[in-house]
Amino acid sequence: MGVRKKQMAERIKAEKKQVAFAKLNNCPTSPRKMRLVADLVRGVQVEKALAILKFNSKEASRKLEKLLLSAIANWQAKNEDASIEDADLFIKEIRVDGGAMLKRLRPAPQGRAHRIRKRSNHVTLVLDSNNNVQS
Repeated sequence: MGVRKKQMAERIKAEKKQVAFAKLNNCPTSPRKMRLVADLVRGVQVEKALAILKFNSKEASRKLEKLLLSAIANWQAKNEDASIEDADLFIKEIRVDGGAMLKRLRPAPQGRAHRIRKRSNHVTLVLDSNNNVQS
């Protein structure tokens, strides 16, 4: 039993070496707007994703481009001996979750007030290498 657990731990450690991630917390954009851009690059090769984000006119794409560059840098820090071109990196997972909400009041007619919800989000981006994928 001990040998089996050790082998599993080594395999998981080898898989984690290929995976790199980056997180963006409390981004002041609504999750819905961010998901529109995140859906464009989910499952796409890194080079193509960078091109898509660079030429997209939405504000969320600027923030995701920066996050993707950060994830690439994290991957390089983990795999100093490997090159990005040989690794064939792709976006394995990109998740947009709702963050904290700032609640504000806006004046409305006849002395009433409407609540304004300023939304924010958390983005998690996971990169993986295509070369070492086992089925």
